[in-house]
Amino acid sequence: MTKAPTLPDGDVVAQAVNVSGNREMDVKGGLKSGELAVLVNCKGNGKLTVEVKPVGLSFPLKCVPGGVSSTYNQLKLKRTHQQGTVNVTAPSNVRWAITVGR
Repeated sequence: MTKAPTLPDGDVVAQAVNVSGNREMDVKGGLKSGELAVLVNCKGNGKLTVEVKPVGLSFPLKCVPGGVSSTYNQLKLKRTHQQGTVNVTAPSNVRWAITVGR
């Protein structure tokens, strides 16, 4: 995972590349009302889970050895939150990359 997923349009507010294991990232500027996109790629044997706090978005992604698994999730936030975090939980043998944008 040497490259982060590409956001189709908008501004990147959190990003990580070539990570294994768990990571928590702050969303730059908090969570604004409107569209929020989360793109994830992973490789390895196991399941990765992404959670966006405090809005309650959570989704899994099954990662496979020898190939790249990808997902794209988008939601429309009705309210602005001054702070926001993206938590990724993954086994240490899974490599992943994520892009969060609005």
